Amino acid sequence: MAEKTLYIFNPEHDLALAGGEANYMAPASARRMASELALLPVWYAEEGSAVLAPSAYNLDYLKRMQQLLDIPVCLMTEPELAAEPDCDIRPWGWDAALRKRLSGLGVAESLLPSVGQLADWRECSHRSKAVSLLPELQLNAYFCGESYYLQTPEEWKNFVEERERCLLKAPLSGSGKGLNWCKGIFTPFISGWCSRVAAVQGGVIAEPIYNKVEDFAMEFYSDGAGEVRFAGYSLFHTGKSGMYEGNCLLSNEDIRRQLSQYVPLGALMLLESQLKDRLSAWVGTIYRGYLGVDMMICRFPEGENPVFRIHPCVEINLRMNMGVLTRFLYDRYVHPDATGRFCIDYH
Repeated sequence: MAEKTLYIFNPEHDLALAGGEANYMAPASARRMASELALLPVWYAEEGSAVLAPSAYNLDYLKRMQQLLDIPVCLMTEPELAAEPDCDIRPWGWDAALRKRLSGLGVAESLLPSVGQLADWRECSHRSKAVSLLPELQLNAYFCGESYYLQTPEEWKNFVEERERCLLKAPLSGSGKGLNWCKGIFTPFISGWCSRVAAVQGGVIAEPIYNKVEDFAMEFYSDGAGEVRFAGYSLFHTGKSGMYEGNCLLSNEDIRRQLSQYVPLGALMLLESQLKDRLSAWVGTIYRGYLGVDMMICRFPEGENPVFRIHPCVEINLRMNMGVLTRFLYDRYVHPDATGRFCIDYH
C-alpha cells in the first residue's frame, strides 16, 4: 500500500516551540483556531493526501468546496490515525508538544521525528540564526539591516538608551508576538521582560526601527537531502504592532514588478540565488519542508530623493507559513489576470 501524506494545521506551533516542553498546553484561543481552521491545509495539500480534521462538520465544508473547485484530498480523523501504518506526516510545524500528542494518538515512533531532530529544528528557528545570516546578505549598496543577539542586562540597557526608538524581540515567538517597542528609556517593565525572555531563551534580539514601505518574503522548500529550492514570493501586510494581517494574492511576476519600483530586479534575483545556496548549506540536510525568510523594503532619506534598500533577513520561519499557502492559493485557484487579498478573520 502506498504511503499516505497527512497534513496537520497546528497554529500553536510557534508558542509550543518557544515553550520547548512536550507537555506544553496552548492557550484556549490557539486551540480554538486549530480546531476551526483544521481544514486550512486542503488549499496546499498534494493530490491524494489527507488532512487531519477533528469532527464530521469539517466534511460538509470540504464537500461544499469540492463541488465548486477541484480539491483532491480527503479527511482523516484522530481515531483513524493509529490504524494508518505508513504515513508521511506534514504539520504546519514540528515541535515536542505535537510529537507527544501524535504519539498519544497511537502514531508509530518510526513516523515521528526524533527528540534530537526536534532539538536541531528548534535551534535553527532561534532568531539568533537570522542575526548571524544578516551580515552575509549585505550583497551590495541596495541592502541594509542590523540585528543583534544580546545576552546581558548591560547590553539591553545600552542598546535601548542609545537609540530614540528600537525593537526588542524574543528569540522564539511568532506572528508579531514577543515584540517590545522601546522609546529610549530602559524601564523596569522592559528590564523584567528581557530577564524573563533571556532566562528561557538565552538572550534578546535587538534591532533599530526602519522606515518600512513593504513587507515581503522569499519562500523556499528544503528536500532534506541537501537542496533548498526557491518556492516563490509573498507580499504581506502587518499592523502597527507587527502582527500579521494578510497576504496579497498576486503572481510572482507581479510581486517582483511591485518590489522593483524600489530596488533593481537584479538585486532581488541575486538575493534569491544567494539565499538558496546559504540555506542549502545550513538546513538542506537536516530539515524537510517549507521555510520563509521575511524581508522589508526600507526608505532612507538621502538628499532630495529618498533611497530604498532591501532588509534581506528580518526573520526565518522554519515551517509552513501563510506566504506559501497564499502562493498555492493563487497559483491553483486564482485567474492569472485577477488579484486579491487573503486574510483570516475572527467573528
